[in-house]
Amino acid sequence: MQIGVLGTGRMGVRLAAMYAAAGHQVVLGSRDPARAGKIASGLGRANLTAGGYEQALDAPVVLPAIFIRDGLLDRLEAMRDALAGKILIDITNPFNDDYTDFITPWDTSGAEQIAARLPETRVVGAFKNVWWEVFDAPEFDGTVSDVYVVSDDEEAKGQVIALGEGTPFRHLDAGRLANARTVERMTLLSGELGPRYGFFPRMNYKLLGEPWTPGQADHTVGPLIA
Repeated sequence: MQIGVLGTGRMGVRLAAMYAAAGHQVVLGSRDPARAGKIASGLGRANLTAGGYEQALDAPVVLPAIFIRDGLLDRLEAMRDALAGKILIDITNPFNDDYTDFITPWDTSGAEQIAARLPETRVVGAFKNVWWEVFDAPEFDGTVSDVYVVSDDEEAKGQVIALGEGTPFRHLDAGRLANARTVERMTLLSGELGPRYGFFPRMNYKLLGEPWTPGQADHTVGPLIA
């Protein structure tokens, strides 16, 4: 699969490198193609090339690595025609300038706002819970952490989960696009907890559990109703 990444910040570069390492063709796009070319050359992967936004937008899967506070919504709306019918992997969290809160209200999410602006684009939220430094050392004492993937387009969500094969993360189907409200705020929470316990920014979530079937006996407690 070919993936176009818009942006050469710390998330965009790391995701481009991750997908290239998993075997995908990646175009790292920048408003400054020379900067993208220098970065791509430094990463040294034949399947990772550089260009402007126009070249990255040619890919069937596009991943913008731009903050909403930096004008992401307006930039994407200007790309509406180029993005029509394509899968857009939304990784952004709507942080304010000092990362202490979001600029979106509780009853929406960055992913939903993108979908509202681009109704013909197949928006899938992913990597919203992953802090940038985790990409540099993704395992935690041998434990693989999670990426929560949300969308109202089941086929597009499945394709993004499939793109995760060969990456150092477990990709989980986290349901509808509106669940991005929860996933985004999980990141806001970890951003507060991490510094308190000395983890920031190398921290992530993992859903833990054991197989269970309805009617399975629970020998740890008595009956809930006598």
